[in-house]
Amino acid sequence: MSRTISLTVKDSVMNAYVAVPHGGGPFPAVIIFHDAFGVNADMRGVADKLGREGIVAVVPELFHRTAPAGFEARYYQHSIAMPHVTATRHEQIVDDMQATLKWLSSQENVNENNIGTLGFSIGGRLSFIANSIVKLGASVSVYGGQLDKELDRVSKLRGAQLLVWAGRDEYIPATQSGAVIDAMRSANRDFVNLEFAHAGHGFFFDGHPSYDAGASKQAWGVIKEFLKHHLSA
Repeated sequence: MSRTISLTVKDSVMNAYVAVPHGGGPFPAVIIFHDAFGVNADMRGVADKLGREGIVAVVPELFHRTAPAGFEARYYQHSIAMPHVTATRHEQIVDDMQATLKWLSSQENVNENNIGTLGFSIGGRLSFIANSIVKLGASVSVYGGQLDKELDRVSKLRGAQLLVWAGRDEYIPATQSGAVIDAMRSANRDFVNLEFAHAGHGFFFDGHPSYDAGASKQAWGVIKEFLKHHLSA
């Protein structure tokens, strides 16, 4: 079951796509942070798949301050997407996350003690940041960009962290991912590191030019099991 809801944040109203499993629950829940292209069919598809796995999934529209409700762009439309990316502010995203968490905690079919995050590209960075701010059972970052700028957060991570990388990522050089992995090891954090050596940035989604069917299928298997394991009651 899926629907779109409206959430009130400090300075705006934000829509979010919600996928809910059949049954009464209570279920674990995952907040999905979208990439630069909005809450498109691929993001909704991930939410729907989590719903079928018995997890409530919410995808907030993080560009709601600058883009119309329901905004989504094609993967080649960087000139349309990037102005919304650059206009986002850290404190506003935190407000959006808190509003989403508040809504989840108010739902009778959600176990508020078993909440995680999942993000792709810029959303991967946000998922990592969220894990350092609120109590999460698990956090997944899929080709999250500029995580090397968030190393001061490693010691603050609250839940288990899954890092998924593309070995041929044109936006994330090995020096960036390596710095994150080294920091996680040095801090003795609970994490899983997964790299697909021959995949490029965006490999997870079949509408993306870098889509890799094999890598996507394997990554989804790990992501799904990681979330289900760490968000189990």
